Amino acid sequence: MHKILALLSLLLFSSAAWAEPLRITALGDSLVQGYGLPQDQGLVPQLERWLNENGAEVVLQNAGVSGDTTAGGAERAAWTLSDNPDGLIVLLGGNDLLRGLAPEEARANLTLILQEAKALGIKTLLVGIKAPGNYGPEYKAAFDAIYPDLAAEFGAVLHPDAFAGIAAKVGRDPAAAQAYMQDDGIHPNARGVALNVAAIGPAALQLAGMITQ
Repeated sequence: MHKILALLSLLLFSSAAWAEPLRITALGDSLVQGYGLPQDQGLVPQLERWLNENGAEVVLQNAGVSGDTTAGGAERAAWTLSDNPDGLIVLLGGNDLLRGLAPEEARANLTLILQEAKALGIKTLLVGIKAPGNYGPEYKAAFDAIYPDLAAEFGAVLHPDAFAGIAAKVGRDPAAAQAYMQDDGIHPNARGVALNVAAIGPAALQLAGMITQ
C-alpha cells in the first residue's frame, strides 16, 4: 500500500512539473521594455497573452532596457541568463541605428549574446531591425544581413523585422503608420504593438516548440 501511495505521489509530482509553463526571457531595448505604454500593453505582456491564447504555456520575463544598444545587451547577457530561462528572445539594434553605429559592431555584439545562449543550451529567437535608407545602400545591406546570417549560424529562430506587423498593415505609407505609433514616431503605441505581436507570434511559437522537443 505504501509503495502504491509513493508511486501515485511521484506521478502527481511529475505531472505538475511537466505542466509548468516555459520561462522565456526577452532581452532588448525600449521596444521590449514597453516605453511609453501602460504596464500591460507593452510587447512582453501582449506577446505572453498571444502565446497562451495560441496554445503555448509561457511566462515571458522582461529584460528590456530603454536606450540599450547591442553593446549594452552583450554586456548584460550573462547576468540576464544567469537564472537559466528555457528560451531567449533577442530584440536589439534600433539604438545602434539611431546612433549610426557600424554594422560590424552590432554583428559582433549580437554574436556574443547568441554565443552565451548557445553555451548554456538556451534556444533563441532573434528579432531583426530593418535599417533605414538614409545611411546609404551599403550600410543598409550590411545591417539588414546581420540577423539572417546570425540566425543561420546559431540555429536560432528568425523573425526578420520587429515592425513587420505595422508594415503589413500600412504598406509604404508613413502617414498611415502614425496611427500605430507614439508621438515620437519611433515607438509603437498599444495598437501598433498588437500588430507587431501578431506578426512575431508564429516565430515565438516555433521557439516554444523547439524548447519542448
